[in-house]
Amino acid sequence: MCRILEDWGFVEVRRRGSHIVMQRREGESTTTVPVPDHPELRRGTLAAIIRQSCVQRGAFESA
Repeated sequence: MCRILEDWGFVEVRRRGSHIVMQRREGESTTTVPVPDHPELRRGTLAAIIRQSCVQRGAFESA
């Protein structure tokens, strides 16, 4: 998950417990997405990450 987000311009800003926080800065706006550090993610968690990151869904399906 983090690798896909990195391909879309996100960088890891911190890691605490079982979560990684990824951010992407575009001009004056910043998009922040928390990602659970687990080998598998639940369907709803994946959908929330896709919605929050504004990354095309196809980027996650092809990976």
